[in-house]
Amino acid sequence: MVSKNKVIIDTDPGTDDVLALLYALSSSPEDLEVALISITFGNIDVQNCLRNAVSMFHVIEKEMRWRKDNGRPEGFDALKKSKPIVAVGADEPLGGERMKAAYYHGLDGLGGVHTSHPHHSSPSETWSHLFDKPPPETLLSSTATNSTHSMPSTSEVSHLFTPSSSPSHLEILEILSCEPPNTVTIIAIGPLTTVATAAAHSPSTFLRAKQVLVMGGAIRVPGNMTPVGEFNTIADPVAAARVYALTSPDVASTMPPPGSAAGLPDEYPTKQLGAQRLKVVKFPLDITHPHSLRRDESLAKITPLAEQGSPLAEWVLAFLTATFKKVELLHQGHEIDGGSTSISLHDPLCIWYALSGEAQAGQWGLKEGEDIRVETIGQWTRGMCVVDRRNRKRAKEGEEAVGDMGDWLSSKKGNRIDRCVSTPGERLLAGLLLDSIFGQA
Repeated sequence: MVSKNKVIIDTDPGTDDVLALLYALSSSPEDLEVALISITFGNIDVQNCLRNAVSMFHVIEKEMRWRKDNGRPEGFDALKKSKPIVAVGADEPLGGERMKAAYYHGLDGLGGVHTSHPHHSSPSETWSHLFDKPPPETLLSSTATNSTHSMPSTSEVSHLFTPSSSPSHLEILEILSCEPPNTVTIIAIGPLTTVATAAAHSPSTFLRAKQVLVMGGAIRVPGNMTPVGEFNTIADPVAAARVYALTSPDVASTMPPPGSAAGLPDEYPTKQLGAQRLKVVKFPLDITHPHSLRRDESLAKITPLAEQGSPLAEWVLAFLTATFKKVELLHQGHEIDGGSTSISLHDPLCIWYALSGEAQAGQWGLKEGEDIRVETIGQWTRGMCVVDRRNRKRAKEGEEAVGDMGDWLSSKKGNRIDRCVSTPGERLLAGLLLDSIFGQA
């Protein structure tokens, strides 16, 4: 059976990113097909993000072998049905300084799991060369390439993914160009740099995407990096602004200032855009933060499996334990070593929507066509998601509102973003996630 949803996941693998990837790859192949995992900088530098993704596949392979040896269902049906491409994307933002969240995720992005559990990490010398760009076709490069015949092959590293030496923004465009229009969903759970680069490289191809699901921003709640800024958006606000502008009837009306994006044109070519506009469904902190995974429920599910020898349970338990401890140190109201300590499932929420947003449309609430814009140059408000809170009447068709700097009241300008405001249940996601990854009891 053909999958209902073919997806591209653009990610900066830290704790909740890896949980999101595991959730997607362990889903039913009839519900989801992961065509590409695009690795971007974000929580940590892009090479550590890549190491986490490759290590995840390494652990999954060991887990499936362990389950088979112990007479258990192997799981990861979506992954077995379709092997995703893994490609490397942006390693720095389009504009401004690069930010990291190592203070929360640890220097390696997973709470030091590569140090505490090195046997679950795939050594870089066995796989890093697989993502290198091929050398120019010369006699010397041919000789050099032949001399590396002793390096491990792709199949020796993992049977579960296909490494690509092409930049991931080109892989995104390749998939979109090969699939029918409006059939591929992009799930962006990291900074939007690679996604924005793909859009700039070929807007007409990029607009073939069915939708872009974005984890990012804070609308009516505080940010998690500044009082108003959420990490993914503040990490590259220029990229976010450029992607969101593609939802606007007048794309130029919400583009960042000229010169903001190094190496990219200041405007999208009008001829390539046509009348097509991008559908963006946004999942800000307002909706993601309440969807949490508690320490007690994760321990109840994972600890018995780890004690029985499950490689995946041991690995996930290690980085979750480190993350729970970090939450206790950083945030008020969390009991030290208490069961009530929890982490928010920001990124897995986007996977849940991809799996059930259409089939259970009546249980998901979207505020459609909201004009959400991103502050790109503010000293204290970088990455802030700005909405119009004024109690003003919108301008009639063909008219301009008086005293409306920025054309917020215009019917022909501003962004048109669908924002998720409710889900089937805040406490449902944790159970669905754990059961999908580790199997039902």
